[in-house]
Amino acid sequence: MSDTELVLAADGTPLKKKLAQALFVSRARAFGLVAPLLLFILASFIVPILSLMVQGVKNDTYSSNMPASTAIMADWDGVSEPTEEMFAALVSDLVQARIDKTIGRVATRVNREEAGTRSMFTKSARKARKLEPPFKAAMLELDEDWASVAVWGAMKVSSQTYSPAFYAAAVDADYKADGEFERLDPEDRIYVYLFIKTLVVALAVTLATLALGYPVAWLLASLPVRQSNLLMILVLLPFWTSLLVRTTAWIAMLQSHGVLNNIFVWLGITTDETRFSLIYNMTGTIIAMTHILLPFMILPLYSVMKGIPPTYLRAAKSLGATNWTAFWRVHFPGTVPGIGAGALLVFILSIGYYITPALVGGQDGQLISNIIAYHMQKSLNWSLAAALGGILLVIVLAIYWVYDKVVGIDNMKMG
Repeated sequence: MSDTELVLAADGTPLKKKLAQALFVSRARAFGLVAPLLLFILASFIVPILSLMVQGVKNDTYSSNMPASTAIMADWDGVSEPTEEMFAALVSDLVQARIDKTIGRVATRVNREEAGTRSMFTKSARKARKLEPPFKAAMLELDEDWASVAVWGAMKVSSQTYSPAFYAAAVDADYKADGEFERLDPEDRIYVYLFIKTLVVALAVTLATLALGYPVAWLLASLPVRQSNLLMILVLLPFWTSLLVRTTAWIAMLQSHGVLNNIFVWLGITTDETRFSLIYNMTGTIIAMTHILLPFMILPLYSVMKGIPPTYLRAAKSLGATNWTAFWRVHFPGTVPGIGAGALLVFILSIGYYITPALVGGQDGQLISNIIAYHMQKSLNWSLAAALGGILLVIVLAIYWVYDKVVGIDNMKMG
């Protein structure tokens, strides 16, 4: 036995065992204190994200309502001509789906893979009960497009409960029935462009908030406490105002006969006939988002600058450094953690922004978040919305990982 095990506590228990029991109780108490927060995060954050990711690859609308055709198409190669057995299974499913009143959902699911097929399904389902063998000839009599391999390919893709079809659509590709991927025609590619556009806007807003917020943070950190606290109220004031109200105010400010254009006309920068177009485009989106997200850049910068002793600059100047050299070589390196924290915060918030682009951006200022909202609320294509959201989540995590590798999360300071 070691010396440690020979040492006994007051009650005769080995000291090592007593310490282990005390440590366990301490950890259990700490876990009990944070358990409500962990449960809240799990229920409101982790579970919804996992559910979103699953919906991007799972859709059983067709397979649960058309079991016969789903089973028989599982062995179909996706390129050969549909057989009589496949048509017989389809007719059986159409009859049952018509009875169960699920044909509309089935038709909508297939229509997302092959445009124009919804009417085929609904029309054929109404007449399917009266059809007699041979079913292939009977179905072609109803609509000759039933002979199309592309239609059956769309049905095969739709019949797969788990499929990469929606993630393929989210990157402007088409998942074929034979398992191959094919890029869409250039005029049909929209999502990759929107992802790039969203990243560009987020970068522009981040740089704009940095350019505007750095001098403000410098001023707040340099002024006496009484004056800086007064100015800090102005920085925090937007947080006390509804986001919707602030965005609506920018609509009044940026419109063609709004405040800004009237000022530009009064200053002679433009004429009454050539007013600037600042609303319902990308320009208005960037301006409004920069104003709304500016405090998220100022606060991390201010908290870091406040911790830099002013004697550093005075010492640099006393050694012969110019104002610029003292700032660039002494003060600026100390503010890099605040820049990193503010930039990462603003950039990630910009990527997922929705209300401001929707109200101020118009058609030209829409970002990928607006398209996700469209599929969730109007087109009801939740699987595609989940795929777009999943890709956006991966992009955010990739940016966070790159930031950690290049700058280091340990060097980021929020205050």
